[in-house]
Amino acid sequence: MEAQDHCAAILRDRDRDRYAADLFAPEAVRRHLFALHAFDTEVARIGEVVREPALGEIRLRWWHDALTTSQGQGHPIAAALLEAIDTFSLPLAAFEMLLDARAVDLYEEALPTLEDLEAYAGQIASSILELTVSILAAEVGDDCAAAAGHGGVAQTLTRVMLALPAHTARGQSYLPADLAAAHGVDRASLREGRQTPAMRAMLAELRSIARSHLEKAERAIADLPAAARPAFLPLALVGPYLDRMDRPGYDPLSGRALLAPWRRQWIIWRAGRRG
Repeated sequence: MEAQDHCAAILRDRDRDRYAADLFAPEAVRRHLFALHAFDTEVARIGEVVREPALGEIRLRWWHDALTTSQGQGHPIAAALLEAIDTFSLPLAAFEMLLDARAVDLYEEALPTLEDLEAYAGQIASSILELTVSILAAEVGDDCAAAAGHGGVAQTLTRVMLALPAHTARGQSYLPADLAAAHGVDRASLREGRQTPAMRAMLAELRSIARSHLEKAERAIADLPAAARPAFLPLALVGPYLDRMDRPGYDPLSGRALLAPWRRQWIIWRAGRRG
């Protein structure tokens, strides 16, 4: 299997939403998007599959070395990503920042503040959005930074809330400590899987913050050239997810999928057709 086919298969298996979004990109650049997004999916899994933080640090260091030395050529995702980096002059500093930020995934300590969570989102999700635009389009100006910055934060806050059951099962929390303290949420209730009024109030505020970022991203995206817009198609899912979580009776710790796969694909398809 060629490297690009391997990357496409990774996305189809682990992130069908982003795979569907990438299909709206021109065929000439699609394989490079598959490489970038397969890489992102692969490093995102490190915190989920390793049992010891030290092992996760080793994997992250391997990726650092793979992108800066020749050792990555033997790995299909790394080889495909290196081709994309070379073809589009993607900044290695962005990948190094992303890998450094992923160290947060290896430890149980909660992020101290909302600003820390937003910074984490910027280093990971926003960075990937900007790199995606770099593959899709030439110079796009300041609107791209605003769209990627706010879009990445909206996307990450939503993912954190959706993944709350999985994070809780691992004894991990991405919910910022200052927001939890402001609402009187204790980690014991999270560990025990107890839904409380305080937790619901905190998550409602976090959804409001995510919506604010999404609205700002959408305004910036509207000013981008059409060639850049496929990068932001996955953001079409953020609003529907937040709407579902706003419904009365929603249990944030149930682990229940809020949007069926077919519906997610339809939302992305519709957004792609409009874009």
